[in-house]
Amino acid sequence: MADRRRPTWIRWAVDAVPAFAFLVVLLATRDFRLATWWLVGGSTLALVTGLLVERRLAPLPAVMGGMALVFGGLSLLLHRNDILQMKMTIVDAALGAVLFGGLLLKKNPLKLLLGGAFHLTDRAWTVLAVRYALFWWVCAAANEFIRRTQTAETWAIFRVVAVALAIVFAVAQTPFLMKHGGLGAAPPPDPPEPGF
Repeated sequence: MADRRRPTWIRWAVDAVPAFAFLVVLLATRDFRLATWWLVGGSTLALVTGLLVERRLAPLPAVMGGMALVFGGLSLLLHRNDILQMKMTIVDAALGAVLFGGLLLKKNPLKLLLGGAFHLTDRAWTVLAVRYALFWWVCAAANEFIRRTQTAETWAIFRVVAVALAIVFAVAQTPFLMKHGGLGAAPPPDPPEPGF
């Protein structure tokens, strides 16, 4: 059991590194562009480390890390800080929409993604998907509010807090998974917003 949990905790720690690096560099230098370079480098390192540790790229961290590279790269290329700041709004809103859209079509993308790890009833999968979709939408709305009303430094602090809250949210699903017989020896699902 310890071996199965270790990669998850390593992944959570590695995925948080880009956000922390971005925050530290931004607070130290007040240079958003330099901090973005650190974010892009940290995201690349997180993806490579995840690949080396697990010998595969987990789907959600791969998508999130890839999006950090895309939005960070575009922000650097176009000299626009707001492009990077919009990443969480766009990606989280889209993920929530995919989950709700899948449920409307009688499909459950979360079950397709995690079905092999957990054995839940269809109703339990639906509840879990709704929880994750709502969490993603709340994160997207909060990001949009913070990026439009606060300084870049406050936004960067919010992003690190969002990473911590995502981990807390994922762990908070453990009682639900245990109640519905889905956890067993498996670790709780990945946080909904790992990484930057």
